[in-house]
Amino acid sequence: MLSAVNRIVARFEQLRNQGQKGLVIYIGAGDPHLVATLELALGFEKAGVDVVELGVPFSDPLADGVVNQLAAQRGLASGTTPPKVLAMVAELRKQSQVPIVLYIYFNLLHRVGLENFIHDAAASGVDGLLVLDLPPEESANYESLMSEAGLCSIYLIAPTTPEERIEIIAPRARGFIYYVSREGVTGMQSTISTTIGEMVARIRRHSQLPIAIGFGVSNAEQARQVASHGDAVVVGSAVVNRIGKHGDTPGLADEVCGFVQTLSQAIKSSATK
Repeated sequence: MLSAVNRIVARFEQLRNQGQKGLVIYIGAGDPHLVATLELALGFEKAGVDVVELGVPFSDPLADGVVNQLAAQRGLASGTTPPKVLAMVAELRKQSQVPIVLYIYFNLLHRVGLENFIHDAAASGVDGLLVLDLPPEESANYESLMSEAGLCSIYLIAPTTPEERIEIIAPRARGFIYYVSREGVTGMQSTISTTIGEMVARIRRHSQLPIAIGFGVSNAEQARQVASHGDAVVVGSAVVNRIGKHGDTPGLADEVCGFVQTLSQAIKSSATK
């Protein structure tokens, strides 16, 4: 049964009313296995995460750097498939209402059919999809199906996105806009981009949606800095890297959620009410 109000929309509205910034955490689903993914997602909610982004394992994750490519390989090796990810989300929904976004490549949707996948995702408790390789110009049917299902279509905007494309992409997004603050693939960085403020201002000229800023945020101090420019911070590789190092160990969730909590505390404490 679908939520009456999309959880992503509701969470960002709550954050805005509280004068707070959000934290979006990306992990690879099924890394090291889906039981761990469920445990991590539950731990993230307790650690102050506002949206959990699950990368659905794919054999050719071209938008991802080495850290997330390895996570996809580990997810595939653990036998994780799109239906199993959806079943895990349905299990999560018995215990949590944390917003869930699937980070996914279009081929995985195409194989089962757009309408079927979107229906199944909504029924399982997914709140939005970020389809990495689906251009907005080719997504009319996708967007209408997503809207009918009550799901948010998340789109990426990059530093190299020209104004005319921002004008196309931004109004079509739902839930939030994901601003990729660096060129290239995903990965940790030692410094944050100096053009974030300028680009966020450009995006805001075309949409009032919350803007989540990611790609390269590696620690609490960077998260705090980035939060000052947007509505939320996305952290992926720094978390995935820790999962890769600890693997299937008893202390995995505590170690990773402890790190995530430092990010959440840095972001929340930097907000002005």
